[in-house]
Amino acid sequence: MGILIKNGLIIDGSGSKGYKADIIIKKEKIEEINSNLEKEGVEIIDASNKIIAPGFIDLHNHADFNLSKENEY
Repeated sequence: MGILIKNGLIIDGSGSKGYKADIIIKKEKIEEINSNLEKEGVEIIDASNKIIAPGFIDLHNHADFNLSKENEY
């Protein structure tokens, strides 16, 4: 089963202005980003008035080193 996230504001981290679109996720990977997507047999999440930031990694949880110690002078 996949997930269809609808009506969100996409912020992709490239520095470009955000845009409204839908996202289909299948097997934990983004399958498609486009406007007005429809798909049967998926969980639908309404992201109206919310920001979607696909592909971002939380460095607080995924860093292999301690950021504060690495940046000490």
